[in-house]
Amino acid sequence: MQLNYSGGFAETADEVGDLERAGLDIVFVPEAYSFDAVSQLGFLAARTERVELASGILQIYTRTPTLTAMTAAGLDYVSGGRFVLGIGASGPQVIEGFHGVRYDAPLGRTRELVDICRQVWRRERVRHQGRYYQIPLPAEQGTGLGKPLKLINHPVRERIPIVLAAIGPKNVALAAEIAEGWQPIFFYPEKAASVWGDALAEGRARRDPSLGELDVYVGAALAIGDDVEPLLDFVRPMLALYIGGMGAPSRNFYYNLAQRYGFAAEAKRIQDLYLAGKKDEAAAAVPDELVRAVSLIGPAGYVKERVAAFAEAGVTTLNVTPLAEDRAGRVRLVEQLRGLVD
Repeated sequence: MQLNYSGGFAETADEVGDLERAGLDIVFVPEAYSFDAVSQLGFLAARTERVELASGILQIYTRTPTLTAMTAAGLDYVSGGRFVLGIGASGPQVIEGFHGVRYDAPLGRTRELVDICRQVWRRERVRHQGRYYQIPLPAEQGTGLGKPLKLINHPVRERIPIVLAAIGPKNVALAAEIAEGWQPIFFYPEKAASVWGDALAEGRARRDPSLGELDVYVGAALAIGDDVEPLLDFVRPMLALYIGGMGAPSRNFYYNLAQRYGFAAEAKRIQDLYLAGKKDEAAAAVPDELVRAVSLIGPAGYVKERVAAFAEAGVTTLNVTPLAEDRAGRVRLVEQLRGLVD
């Protein structure tokens, strides 16, 4: 599951301990414009024993590639080999609006970053003369004193799993080619093949067999019961936020995804309402079909059917958001889902 990035570390860690005992396999710690994810991941490493800990996501623009590799190696060390490096480009709104860094060349930068990370973890003297990163920096661009260095410490693993968050065709193809895992958003199982199938096939055709099969991590709101239908309304505002307001009207990746799912007219209405400040109306305009398709909300039998649909579409890990009023309720939902999956 993905953790709440606006809460306190101690309370979250206590709950993750309960969820770990309930059968949770992996947690994702977001890094938006909140506290950094690394602090919380290190804190969780000390407070948990079995659950995997993933960044969800570290943005590729906000750290140098070598610092990203060092951070991942450090988190893998303190967690005893339980860290998963989730990375992604985020979007111009966060990267330029909060970090003041130019949002450019996400594909090229991601490819080069992954190559550099893996050199660091293998404790090689890092040499990379790419289009976006040059290590060491050429003499004509610096002092000329930089020499290739290797990581001082010995990492727990020389290949830490990398999960790439991606929804655009080119970025999805890149994930299928170079990453251990792929993390899309708003995954509609019955339409996934038509939207992403070609991109995944393209990337897999270039994939190094040593990477193994591509893991697919998909998020979904979770509620199990005969009276949980009203909880579908909790999903609508998030969909409206992303489709309507996460980016400029001309450059919104989530809006484009809704279009590719076949909701072009609905996406336009959501965006118009959201940008006009009518957020409640924008949420109400999210198609019921989309809300249901990307969620796990309903009676146990229905949720089990939807889990099977996700699996049939290639999903290997469900990244759930349990919709419950308290910690005990969230733990109970994880236990219930664990039972349905097993």
